[in-house]
Amino acid sequence: MAQLEGKVIAITGAGSGIGAATAQLAAARGASLSLCDINEKGLNQVVEELKGKGVNVISQKVDVSSSEAVDSWIADTVKHFGKLDGAANIAGVEGPPGGKVFNNLVDTTNEHWDFIMKVNLTGLFYCLRAQLRVMERGASVLNVASMAGVMGRPGIGAYSTSKHGVVGITRTAAKEVGERGIRVNALAPGPVETPMLDRLRSDGGSVDRPVTNTYKTLPLQRLGTSEDMAKTICFALSNDASFTTGATFSVDGGVAC
Repeated sequence: MAQLEGKVIAITGAGSGIGAATAQLAAARGASLSLCDINEKGLNQVVEELKGKGVNVISQKVDVSSSEAVDSWIADTVKHFGKLDGAANIAGVEGPPGGKVFNNLVDTTNEHWDFIMKVNLTGLFYCLRAQLRVMERGASVLNVASMAGVMGRPGIGAYSTSKHGVVGITRTAAKEVGERGIRVNALAPGPVETPMLDRLRSDGGSVDRPVTNTYKTLPLQRLGTSEDMAKTICFALSNDASFTTGATFSVDGGVAC
């Protein structure tokens, strides 16, 4: 089992879904945690549950599209714990609040495009930059991309492009900080039972949308769970993955094979 005993791990998007599951599993494997999310209610619920288990955890409401907010969070993390050993950058959006998810590129508005990019790509860049500035040898980062980041996905062009960018920045960072002994990897989840997938289904319906009906034909014949993703994330952040960097872990039930 990939252990995280003694490590300080920062997690974005920790208020629900994959982020919340990763926080729970990382804590169970011995990590101390610094959690953030823009969803303060969900974040507080996760933190309350973890503290009830005796976990050493701090939290902060953060909009990752604000570099000032991200820098403040990471600075507070290091001030509190004295170090940062790992980070899971999980926060992401599929569309503007209350807006449509599915748009062909020719119908995509500037506002739709800009909102997704500022969270999924620019926001992740802010997090990665702040984390790498304070990390030391042996540290590790896991950036959450998507299977839409390794293949084209019609109808969600902005989202797919942002996640391709996550893979690109992961590979670039891995080459830049490898000589410092820091690893940077990415995760490409397939269809996972999360609030995001629920929103995709609600907007696109359950038929004729490759994004929402992929699981019907994938080899493992089931949807993934947040816990499935958390296990790979915690492995990537552990010393068990000490010779793995610049990789994109496809945890998709076989969609991309």
